[in-house]
Amino acid sequence: MKKLLKNKKALSPVVAAIILIAVTVAVSIAVAAWMGSMTFTFMETEELRVSSANFNIITAGTDDDTLDIIVVNTGSTDVEFVAATVSGGTIGTLSFDATDFSPDAVSAGGSDTITVNLSEDVSSGTLYTIELITAAGNTYNYQKTA
Repeated sequence: MKKLLKNKKALSPVVAAIILIAVTVAVSIAVAAWMGSMTFTFMETEELRVSSANFNIITAGTDDDTLDIIVVNTGSTDVEFVAATVSGGTIGTLSFDATDFSPDAVSAGGSDTITVNLSEDVSSGTLYTIELITAAGNTYNYQKTA
């Protein structure tokens, strides 16, 4: 019995070290690839620029005025609008949800004109603050005189 235990072959320390290093490198490569793919998800940015806004005062004293907002999406993901506010002058603050304006999204790298139907009469020569709120929770402000 003693003879059997003496003749038993085992891995040499060098071979064991090489196997351990190979497994460590393989796991490191797998983790690096997984982390690399996650960064692309987190790198999508929402960046919006309001290039101009124009009040279309149809008839003074009526509430059928509109507001055209020209926006440029310079980010890497689509921007979806969920709300907007227009404040200033005698109108106080007008709040809108996505059903009150069209379109309600701008694709990445694109630009569009958003038309908001105002429910109050705006006064010519008055400074108004326009606030666009996106689905990501970002707020973009722009000031314009009617």
